[in-house]
This record gives sequence, C-alpha cells and structure tokens, in this order.
Amino acid sequence: MVVGPDATSPALTPLVHGTPATGSSFRRLTGPATRDAQSLVSCGVTETESTREESRGPWLRAVAVSAYGPTLLGSTGAGAVSPIIAISARELGASVGVAALLVGAVGLGQLLGDLPSGALAARIGERRALLVAAVVEAVGMLVAALAESLPMLFAGVLVIGLAGSLFGLARQAYLTQAVPVAMRARALSTLGGVHRIGYFIGPFIGAVVVARWGIESAYLVGGIASLCAFVLVLLAPDITASTHRVATAGPPLSVASVLMRHRHVLLTLGTGAMSVAGARAVREALVPLWAESVGLSPAETSLVFGVAGALDMALFYPSGWLMDRYGRVAAAVPSMVVLGLGMMLLPLATTLVAVTAAATVLGVGNGLGAGLIMTLGADASPDDGRAQFLGGWRLCADVGRAAGPLTLSALTAVMSLGASSVVLGVGALIGAGWLRVWVPRHDPTVRRT
Repeated sequence: MVVGPDATSPALTPLVHGTPATGSSFRRLTGPATRDAQSLVSCGVTETESTREESRGPWLRAVAVSAYGPTLLGSTGAGAVSPIIAISARELGASVGVAALLVGAVGLGQLLGDLPSGALAARIGERRALLVAAVVEAVGMLVAALAESLPMLFAGVLVIGLAGSLFGLARQAYLTQAVPVAMRARALSTLGGVHRIGYFIGPFIGAVVVARWGIESAYLVGGIASLCAFVLVLLAPDITASTHRVATAGPPLSVASVLMRHRHVLLTLGTGAMSVAGARAVREALVPLWAESVGLSPAETSLVFGVAGALDMALFYPSGWLMDRYGRVAAAVPSMVVLGLGMMLLPLATTLVAVTAAATVLGVGNGLGAGLIMTLGADASPDDGRAQFLGGWRLCADVGRAAGPLTLSALTAVMSLGASSVVLGVGALIGAGWLRVWVPRHDPTVRRT
C-alpha cells in the first residue's frame, strides 16, 4: 500500500523532487525500497517495494492510452504526409528550391510554436493542450489538402508544424507529470520509439492511398489520424488533473520569467540538447548525400536507411532502461560518441556494404539516445513553470535540429563532403564531453547529499 512520510523510518523518509534548476534538494537513500519511494516523487507520494507492481499497472495503462496511442496516430499521419509535401509543391508549380522551402515549413512552424506552446500548456493543462493540438493539426491537414496555390500550401504545412510543437510539448509535460521518476527515461524513450514507429509505417499507408485516390488523400489520412488522436485523448482518463490544479492555483508564470530564472540550465544542459539534436539531423542529411556521392542508386540508398532505421527503432526501450538503471550519462555519452565515430568512418565507405555498415553505426548511436532530449528536459524542468520551461527546452533542441544541416551545407561549401563529415564527427565527440560534464548535475538517479 502507499504510505505517508514517517520520520522514524529511513526507508520512508520523504523525498523532495527537484533539480539544481529549481533550487530544491534531492536526497537518495540506499536499499530497494528507497528507489521505489523516489519513483513516485513527481506524484507527491512515497512508495515501498511491496506496492511497486500494484501501483505501476494503473498509470501504465492510462499512459499507454492517453500518451502513446495519440502519439502513434499523430506520427503515422505525419509520416504519411512528410514525403508528399514536396510533390504537392511541385504540382503547384514550385521550383526545386521552393519545394524544399515548403518542406522546411514544418520545422519553421515547430520553432515558432515552441514558446507559445509552453505558455498555452501552462494555462490550460497538458491534456487540453493535446486536444487543441490534434484539432489544429487536422485543420492544417485540411488546408494543405485543399491548397490550390503555394501560399495556401505553405500556410497548411506551417500550421501542421505549429500543431506538432504543441503536441510534442504537451506529451512530454504530461509524461513528466504522470510517470514515476524511476520509470521516466523508459517512458519517454518509449514515447520516442512509438513516434519513430509511426513515422516508419506512415509513408507506406500514404503510398497506398495516394496510388488510389491521389496526392490530396495523404493529407486526409493525416487529418483523420489527428481526429482519432483527439478522440483517444478525450476518452482517456487524465491522471495529471490534480497536479495541474495545484500548479495553476495562482496566475501562471510568464514564459520570459521562467526562462530567465533557469537561463543557466538552458545555456549549459540546453546546449548539450542542441548538440544532440544537431548530430541527429546531420546524420539524416549526411547519409543520403554520401550514398549519392559514391554512386548508390536511390533504391540502394533507401535500403541503407531501412536497415539502419530498423536497428534504430529496436533500441528505444534499452536506451530508456539504461538511463533509468545507470544514469542519463550511460546513454547520452555513448550515443554521441557512436554518432561521432560513425560520421568519421563514413568517408571510408565506398561500397553498398560499407555504407550500410557506417549508416548502421550511426543508427545505433541514434537509437542509444532515444528519448534522451525529452528525459534531460524532464529532469531539469522545475515544478513551477514546467510547461514554460519545456517550451524553451524544445526551442533549444529545434534550433540544433535546424542548425545541423545548415552547418553541413556551410562546410561543404569550403571543403569536401568527406572532410565535412569528419569535422562534424569531431564536433559530436566534443558534444559528448559537454554532456559528460553537465548531465550528472541534473540527473535524479545520481547520488546526492
């Protein structure tokens, strides 16, 4: 059973959830019961070993329905649309450059939506924010499906990106509130894994409907998936309602005030998140460019991505387990080291087998870091102003995601693609060192006094 604090029992000493960013202390005791006591810190209760399995079931089922289900639906819809945006732009008369700009409108929408999403989620709660995001995404899909001009298509794609930002932040904040600390990394890495699975199967569904009903049908698939996610969130129980009522007892903090209060965390640990996101984005751009430069066909390049992607998806739960069991550094540093080594080895690959091997190394590095950025953000987020802080945190990651390919483009303008890959690999290793310094300072699994 769940018991209250007992000053006479060391195993049940009340724990205060916090990080250096919040100014509160985190005390880790010894023994199996204390780890489970820590696991419910975010819920405001203390738990013993004898009740862990009893308490895990209800919230796990609720999270599976209210967070993972909508994530799978939303990412499947987004995956169905992602390969179609450039084709839609070309059919409306866009040049290759303009079509690429329209594809980038999704990322632009996410960048523009990060901070407003934090403010909205803080005001209305994570669950309602999920509902709003699903409706907004469905509207964006409909606008894109009905687009008869490039500006209208741009508007629809931009709205899809804005909705994606709100959806992502709300899911992260929701899981941070709902999941015990001892299971946090596994919960968030599973969220990332479910997102990747949706993006993997989405293009196949999109290909089927486009072949039968035309390009516009892919956007309709995305819209239907968003509406289904809305219904799923609406019907699922809200296990963070009481927490949100406490957090919003007074007027919500402004985004600017929260970011200023925690600027040191964002400038240090946030820079690490930026480097992780940048390395991942570089990987996605670098592999196809290198495959094309060594003469691989588009079909062979797709095969390379498929093999690497399958291994990447298979590692999401081991990544979370590693972070929960041995600390965040156990996944953060190896992930960046493997990504850096993969980039440095890629110029040596000149055959299909060699390129596949190098891409697989990069896939392993990416998979080892599944859920890493979300977990680090959840660990560093304060109890007061969590949604606003996560908006700034996601902005750091999205800036890194946008800067990675831009850095690759700038380097290739002054040196060869192979040399650029090596330079970026060295940068990833530097990022690993940065994470090694800053991640332990905000890790709730690290012993503190």
